[in-house]
Amino acid sequence: MDKTLRTAATGLNAQQKYVEIIANNISNVNTTGFKKVRPEFQDLLYETLRPAGAVSRIGVEPLNEVQIGSGTELAATTKIWSQGDIQQTGNSLDMAINGEGFFVIRKPDNSIAFTRDGSFHIDRLGQIVNAQGYLLEPGFTIPQDTVEVQISRDGYVEVLMDGEIEPQALGQIELARFINPAGLRAIGDNLYVETPASGRVFFETPGRNNTGEILQRHLETSNVDIVEEMVNMITAQRAYELNSKSVRTADDILGVAVNLKR
Repeated sequence: MDKTLRTAATGLNAQQKYVEIIANNISNVNTTGFKKVRPEFQDLLYETLRPAGAVSRIGVEPLNEVQIGSGTELAATTKIWSQGDIQQTGNSLDMAINGEGFFVIRKPDNSIAFTRDGSFHIDRLGQIVNAQGYLLEPGFTIPQDTVEVQISRDGYVEVLMDGEIEPQALGQIELARFINPAGLRAIGDNLYVETPASGRVFFETPGRNNTGEILQRHLETSNVDIVEEMVNMITAQRAYELNSKSVRTADDILGVAVNLKR
Protein backbone atom coordinates (compact mmCIF):
# COMPACT_ATOMS: atom_id res chain seq x y z
CA MET A 1 0.00 0.00 0.00
CA ASP A 2 2.96 2.30 0.54
CA LYS A 3 3.66 2.02 -3.22
CA THR A 4 0.05 2.94 -3.99
CA LEU A 5 0.33 6.07 -1.87
CA ARG A 6 3.59 7.11 -3.56
CA THR A 7 2.16 6.45 -7.03
CA ALA A 8 -1.00 8.42 -6.29
CA ALA A 9 1.12 11.25 -4.88
CA THR A 10 2.95 11.58 -8.22
CA GLY A 11 -0.41 11.84 -9.95
CA LEU A 12 -1.60 14.54 -7.56
CA ASN A 13 1.61 16.49 -8.06
CA ALA A 14 1.41 16.19 -11.85
CA GLN A 15 -2.22 17.35 -12.00
CA GLN A 16 -1.45 20.27 -9.70
CA LYS A 17 1.29 21.41 -12.11
CA TYR A 18 -1.14 20.92 -15.01
CA VAL A 19 -3.67 23.22 -13.32
CA GLU A 20 -0.92 25.80 -12.71
CA ILE A 21 0.00 25.75 -16.42
CA ILE A 22 -3.67 26.12 -17.43
CA ALA A 23 -4.09 29.01 -14.98
CA ASN A 24 -1.08 30.77 -16.49
CA ASN A 25 -2.50 30.31 -20.00
CA ILE A 26 -5.87 31.73 -18.97
CA SER A 27 -4.32 34.66 -17.08
CA ASN A 28 -2.44 35.67 -20.27
CA VAL A 29 -5.44 35.49 -22.60
CA ASN A 30 -5.13 39.26 -23.24
CA THR A 31 -1.31 39.41 -23.29
CA THR A 32 -0.03 40.64 -26.66
CA GLY A 33 1.85 37.94 -28.56
CA PHE A 34 1.52 35.36 -25.78
CA LYS A 35 1.86 31.70 -26.78
CA LYS A 36 0.06 29.05 -24.77
CA VAL A 37 1.96 26.27 -23.03
CA ARG A 38 1.21 22.56 -23.29
CA PRO A 39 2.48 20.17 -20.59
CA GLU A 40 4.00 16.83 -21.51
CA PHE A 41 3.87 13.99 -18.97
CA GLN A 42 5.73 10.69 -18.87
CA ASP A 43 5.39 7.52 -16.84
CA LEU A 44 8.04 6.61 -14.25
CA LEU A 45 10.13 3.49 -13.77
CA TYR A 46 8.42 0.10 -13.70
CA GLU A 47 8.93 -2.70 -11.21
CA THR A 48 9.22 -6.02 -13.08
CA LEU A 49 7.62 -8.79 -11.01
CA ARG A 50 8.10 -11.46 -13.67
CA PRO A 51 10.36 -11.09 -16.72
CA ALA A 52 9.22 -11.89 -20.24
CA GLY A 53 9.72 -15.50 -21.36
CA ALA A 54 8.97 -17.11 -18.00
CA VAL A 55 7.18 -20.47 -18.38
CA SER A 56 3.91 -21.19 -16.57
CA ARG A 57 3.61 -24.24 -14.31
CA ILE A 58 0.97 -25.92 -16.45
CA GLY A 59 2.51 -25.33 -19.87
CA VAL A 60 5.51 -24.28 -21.82
CA GLU A 61 4.18 -21.11 -23.42
CA PRO A 62 6.28 -18.06 -22.47
CA LEU A 63 4.33 -15.41 -20.57
CA ASN A 64 4.31 -11.66 -20.91
CA GLU A 65 6.11 -9.54 -18.37
CA VAL A 66 4.33 -8.51 -15.19
CA GLN A 67 5.16 -4.88 -14.45
CA ILE A 68 3.78 -2.30 -12.07
CA GLY A 69 4.36 1.39 -12.76
CA SER A 70 5.48 4.04 -10.29
CA GLY A 71 3.34 6.93 -11.43
CA THR A 72 3.91 9.98 -13.60
CA GLU A 73 5.85 13.22 -13.77
CA LEU A 74 5.96 16.44 -15.78
CA ALA A 75 8.62 15.84 -18.44
CA ALA A 76 8.47 19.10 -20.38
CA THR A 77 6.44 22.18 -21.20
CA THR A 78 6.07 23.14 -24.85
CA LYS A 79 5.15 26.54 -26.27
CA ILE A 80 2.57 26.30 -29.03
CA TRP A 81 3.71 28.77 -31.68
CA SER A 82 0.50 28.93 -33.69
CA GLN A 83 -0.40 32.35 -35.05
CA GLY A 84 -2.59 34.51 -32.84
CA ASP A 85 -5.32 36.72 -34.25
CA ILE A 86 -4.07 39.98 -35.76
CA GLN A 87 -6.06 43.05 -34.79
CA GLN A 88 -5.86 46.54 -36.20
CA THR A 89 -4.97 49.26 -33.65
CA GLY A 90 -4.32 52.40 -35.70
CA ASN A 91 -1.13 53.13 -33.71
CA SER A 92 1.76 53.74 -36.14
CA LEU A 93 4.29 52.05 -33.84
CA ASP A 94 2.25 48.87 -33.33
CA MET A 95 3.60 45.98 -35.40
CA ALA A 96 2.45 42.40 -35.82
CA ILE A 97 4.45 39.57 -37.38
CA ASN A 98 2.32 37.61 -39.82
CA GLY A 99 4.21 34.32 -39.84
CA GLU A 100 7.41 33.12 -38.18
CA GLY A 101 9.96 35.35 -36.50
CA PHE A 102 10.69 37.54 -33.50
CA PHE A 103 11.48 41.17 -32.93
CA VAL A 104 15.01 41.68 -31.59
CA ILE A 105 15.27 43.59 -28.30
CA ARG A 106 18.43 44.92 -26.66
CA LYS A 107 18.27 44.95 -22.85
CA PRO A 108 20.10 47.48 -20.61
CA ASP A 109 22.89 44.94 -19.92
CA ASN A 110 23.50 44.83 -23.70
CA SER A 111 22.16 41.28 -24.00
CA ILE A 112 19.73 40.31 -26.74
CA ALA A 113 16.19 39.03 -26.20
CA PHE A 114 13.34 38.21 -28.57
CA THR A 115 9.61 38.91 -28.54
CA ARG A 116 6.39 38.57 -30.53
CA ASP A 117 4.97 41.61 -28.75
CA GLY A 118 5.00 44.42 -31.30
CA SER A 119 3.59 47.23 -29.16
CA PHE A 120 6.40 49.79 -29.36
CA HIS A 121 6.72 53.41 -28.23
CA ILE A 122 9.05 56.40 -28.56
CA ASP A 123 11.12 57.33 -25.50
CA ARG A 124 12.31 60.82 -24.55
CA LEU A 125 15.34 60.46 -26.85
CA GLY A 126 13.18 59.56 -29.84
CA GLN A 127 14.23 55.90 -29.80
CA ILE A 128 11.79 53.07 -30.55
CA VAL A 129 11.42 50.97 -27.40
CA ASN A 130 9.10 48.32 -25.96
CA ALA A 131 6.91 48.69 -22.86
CA GLN A 132 9.91 48.14 -20.56
CA GLY A 133 11.99 50.78 -22.35
CA TYR A 134 14.26 48.23 -24.07
CA LEU A 135 15.52 49.21 -27.53
CA LEU A 136 14.22 47.66 -30.73
CA GLU A 137 17.19 46.42 -32.78
CA PRO A 138 18.63 47.83 -34.94
CA GLY A 139 18.21 51.12 -33.12
CA PHE A 140 16.01 53.80 -34.67
CA THR A 141 15.80 57.44 -33.60
CA ILE A 142 12.71 59.32 -34.72
CA PRO A 143 13.43 63.03 -35.47
CA GLN A 144 11.56 65.53 -33.34
CA ASP A 145 9.66 67.14 -36.23
CA THR A 146 8.33 63.82 -37.59
CA VAL A 147 4.66 63.88 -38.52
CA GLU A 148 4.31 60.26 -39.66
CA VAL A 149 6.17 56.96 -39.27
CA GLN A 150 5.84 54.44 -42.09
CA ILE A 151 6.90 50.78 -41.75
CA SER A 152 6.70 48.52 -44.79
CA ARG A 153 5.95 44.79 -44.79
CA ASP A 154 9.62 44.02 -45.34
CA GLY A 155 10.66 46.16 -42.37
CA TYR A 156 11.81 49.45 -43.93
CA VAL A 157 11.26 52.37 -41.53
CA GLU A 158 10.64 55.79 -43.06
CA VAL A 159 9.56 59.07 -41.51
CA LEU A 160 7.75 62.01 -43.07
CA MET A 161 9.12 65.28 -41.74
CA ASP A 162 7.07 68.41 -41.18
CA GLY A 163 6.96 70.50 -44.36
CA GLU A 164 8.46 67.77 -46.58
CA ILE A 165 6.82 65.68 -49.30
CA GLU A 166 9.21 62.72 -49.60
CA PRO A 167 9.77 60.40 -46.60
CA GLN A 168 13.23 59.91 -45.15
CA ALA A 169 14.57 56.33 -44.71
CA LEU A 170 15.89 55.39 -41.25
CA GLY A 171 16.77 51.74 -41.79
CA GLN A 172 15.29 48.26 -41.85
CA ILE A 173 13.94 46.02 -39.09
CA GLU A 174 15.35 42.50 -39.04
CA LEU A 175 13.50 39.55 -37.56
CA ALA A 176 15.06 36.64 -35.68
CA ARG A 177 14.26 33.04 -36.50
CA PHE A 178 15.12 29.74 -34.80
CA ILE A 179 15.12 26.12 -35.95
CA ASN A 180 13.33 25.13 -32.73
CA PRO A 181 11.49 28.13 -31.23
CA ALA A 182 9.91 25.77 -28.67
CA GLY A 183 13.38 25.58 -27.10
CA LEU A 184 13.46 29.30 -26.24
CA ARG A 185 13.39 30.22 -22.55
CA ALA A 186 10.69 32.65 -21.43
CA ILE A 187 12.08 35.26 -19.00
CA GLY A 188 8.94 37.35 -18.49
CA ASP A 189 8.06 40.77 -19.93
CA ASN A 190 6.99 38.95 -23.14
CA LEU A 191 10.68 38.19 -23.81
CA TYR A 192 12.55 35.02 -24.73
CA VAL A 193 16.24 34.18 -24.80
CA GLU A 194 18.24 31.71 -26.84
CA THR A 195 19.12 28.29 -25.37
CA PRO A 196 21.03 25.27 -26.69
CA ALA A 197 17.65 23.62 -27.36
CA SER A 198 16.46 26.46 -29.60
CA GLY A 199 19.54 26.44 -31.78
CA ARG A 200 21.39 29.56 -32.87
CA VAL A 201 19.56 32.62 -34.05
CA PHE A 202 19.20 33.56 -37.72
CA PHE A 203 18.55 37.19 -38.63
CA GLU A 204 16.32 37.51 -41.67
CA THR A 205 14.65 40.19 -43.75
CA PRO A 206 10.88 40.14 -43.11
CA GLY A 207 9.08 38.18 -45.81
CA ARG A 208 12.11 36.12 -46.88
CA ASN A 209 13.30 32.58 -46.09
CA ASN A 210 10.04 31.56 -44.39
CA THR A 211 10.11 34.64 -42.17
CA GLY A 212 6.85 36.50 -41.58
CA GLU A 213 5.98 39.96 -42.78
CA ILE A 214 5.49 43.03 -40.58
CA LEU A 215 2.03 44.56 -40.44
CA GLN A 216 2.10 48.15 -39.21
CA ARG A 217 -0.77 49.43 -37.05
CA HIS A 218 -1.64 45.87 -36.01
CA LEU A 219 -0.95 43.67 -32.98
CA GLU A 220 -0.93 39.89 -32.58
CA THR A 221 -3.18 38.70 -29.77
CA SER A 222 -2.66 35.69 -27.52
CA ASN A 223 -3.30 32.27 -29.10
CA VAL A 224 -4.97 30.97 -25.92
CA ASP A 225 -8.37 29.37 -26.57
CA ILE A 226 -10.48 29.96 -23.45
CA VAL A 227 -12.92 27.11 -24.22
CA GLU A 228 -10.06 24.64 -24.71
CA GLU A 229 -8.40 25.75 -21.48
CA MET A 230 -11.63 25.43 -19.50
CA VAL A 231 -12.09 21.86 -20.81
CA ASN A 232 -8.49 21.10 -19.85
CA MET A 233 -9.17 22.55 -16.39
CA ILE A 234 -12.13 20.22 -15.88
CA THR A 235 -10.09 17.23 -17.08
CA ALA A 236 -7.24 18.06 -14.70
CA GLN A 237 -9.67 18.56 -11.81
CA ARG A 238 -11.31 15.16 -12.39
CA ALA A 239 -7.91 13.48 -12.66
CA TYR A 240 -6.87 15.11 -9.38
CA GLU A 241 -10.04 13.84 -7.71
CA LEU A 242 -9.41 10.29 -8.95
CA ASN A 243 -5.83 10.35 -7.67
CA SER A 244 -7.02 11.60 -4.29
CA LYS A 245 -9.54 8.73 -4.28
CA SER A 246 -6.62 6.32 -4.80
CA VAL A 247 -5.01 7.78 -1.70
CA ARG A 248 -8.21 7.34 0.31
CA THR A 249 -8.63 3.76 -0.95
CA ALA A 250 -5.04 2.88 -0.03
CA ASP A 251 -5.58 4.42 3.41
CA ASP A 252 -8.77 2.37 3.91
CA ILE A 253 -6.97 -0.85 2.97
CA LEU A 254 -4.14 -0.01 5.36
CA GLY A 255 -6.73 0.59 8.07
CA VAL A 256 -8.26 -2.86 7.43
CA ALA A 257 -4.82 -4.48 7.56
CA VAL A 258 -3.97 -2.76 10.84
CA ASN A 259 -7.24 -3.89 12.42
CA LEU A 260 -7.10 -7.53 11.25
CA LYS A 261 -5.95 -8.81 14.65
CA ARG A 262 -8.83 -7.18 16.53
